Amino acid sequence: MTFVELPGAVPRAGVAVPPSPTARARTVRFTGSGRAYLRLLARGAVLLALTLGIYRFWLTTDMRRFLWVNTEVDGDSLEYTGTAIELLIGFLIGMAILVPLYVGLFVLALNLGVIGQFIGILAFPVLAYLGHFAIYRARRYRLTRTVYRGIRFHQGGSALLYAVYALLWWILIIVTLGLAYPFAQASLERFKMKHTYFGNLRGRFDGSGFRLFWRGLSMWLAVVGPLIAAIVIPIAAIDWSNAATAFSSDPEAFMRRLTTANPDLVKTFGIAIAVANLSIMFAVLLYPVFQAVVMRWWIEGLRIGDVAIGSQLSVGTIYYGYVRFVGWSLLFSLVVVIAGVIGAIALVGLGLSFGSKQTTEIVGTIGAVGLYVIVMLGYSTIYQVTAKLTLWRHAVESATIGNLAALTDVKAEGVPSSALGEGLADALNVGGI
Repeated sequence: MTFVELPGAVPRAGVAVPPSPTARARTVRFTGSGRAYLRLLARGAVLLALTLGIYRFWLTTDMRRFLWVNTEVDGDSLEYTGTAIELLIGFLIGMAILVPLYVGLFVLALNLGVIGQFIGILAFPVLAYLGHFAIYRARRYRLTRTVYRGIRFHQGGSALLYAVYALLWWILIIVTLGLAYPFAQASLERFKMKHTYFGNLRGRFDGSGFRLFWRGLSMWLAVVGPLIAAIVIPIAAIDWSNAATAFSSDPEAFMRRLTTANPDLVKTFGIAIAVANLSIMFAVLLYPVFQAVVMRWWIEGLRIGDVAIGSQLSVGTIYYGYVRFVGWSLLFSLVVVIAGVIGAIALVGLGLSFGSKQTTEIVGTIGAVGLYVIVMLGYSTIYQVTAKLTLWRHAVESATIGNLAALTDVKAEGVPSSALGEGLADALNVGGI
C-alpha cells in the first residue's frame, strides 16, 4: 500500500490542513509471510483439536498479532495489545448471559401454548439484536487494542442504538431481496466511523450507498433474477382456478388433480429448479467479485480527520486467493480420502483380528469423529491462509492515503474497553478477526 499526498483530498470546513509542498510517497506494506501464517494456523489447529476448542482464544490473539504487526505504515507497524485471557473471560461472561436467555425462551415456548409459540418466533429478532449489539461492542474492543505509534484507536457511541439501526436495516434488506444492502452498509458505516477515533482525531465515512448500489446491481440481477424467475415460472404455469377447485373438492388428491389439470407441471418445476441452480452458480462465481467491490468501496470511504484513503483493489487478486483455496482444498480432500480408505481397511482388519464387533464400532466412531475434526480444521486453515490472507494483503498494498501529515499532532485518548462484546460475538458465532 502506498501513501501519497492526494490533491483531491478536501478538508472539512474550519479544519486547518498542514501544507504539503511536496507529494512525498510513503510506503505502507504487508510484510507477513504466508508460510509463517500457515505454521501459526497449523499449530493452532492441532492445539484446537487437543483442547476441544478452548485454544481458539489464543489462536485468535496470535492471528491478530500476526496481521497487525506485519501491517507497516510509513515504517511503523500496527500493534495489537489484546490477550487471550481477555477473550476467554469475555466469552464466559457472554455465555453467562446467553444460557439463561436460551433456557428461558425454551421453557416459555414449551409451557405457554400459542403464546409460547409467539415467544419462540420472537426469539429470532431478539438474538439478531444481540448479535448486532455484540458486533459493535466487539469492534470497540478491537479498536481499543489497536495501537499505532503509541496512539490508541477507540470507539464511542451506543451499541444499543446501533443494534436497533442494524436490525431495522436488515429487515428492509430482506423485504427488498437485498436491494437495500448498499444503503444499509453506508448508513451503518457512517454510524460506526462517526464514533471512531484515532487519539483525539475523529473518523467519518464518505462512502455513497448509491455508488455501491450501481457497482453491485449487475451482480444482484445475475443472482436474484434467476431466483425470482424460478418462483414466477411455476406460478404462471399453473391454472389456479382449477387448482382451487381441486383443493376444495378433494384436498388429499390435490397434487394428482393439479398434475392432471396441468400436464406440463413436472417439466415446469424441472425448469424452475434448473433456473434456481443457475442462481446458486452465479452466487458462488460472483462472491469474490462482490467481496472485492464492497472492500474497495469501504476503504475508499474511510476518513480519519483529514486523512483520505483510496483503493486500487482489483477483482483478479481476490479471485487468485479463492482459486488457491479451491486447489489446495481439492488436494487436501484427496489426501483425506486416501487416509480414510486406509483407516477403513485397518479397521476391518482390526475387527477380524479381535473378533469383537463392539470394539470395532467404538474404534470406528472415534476414527470418524477424529476425521471430521481434521477435515473441518484443515479446510478452515486453508481458507484463512489462501482467501483471507490474500484479501488482507492486497487490501493493504492496493490502498492510497493522502494528507498523512494530519496525523502529526494527534493526542493520545481513549482507554481499553472490556471484552464482553467479543465474548457475546463469539458465543453467537458472529465474531471475526
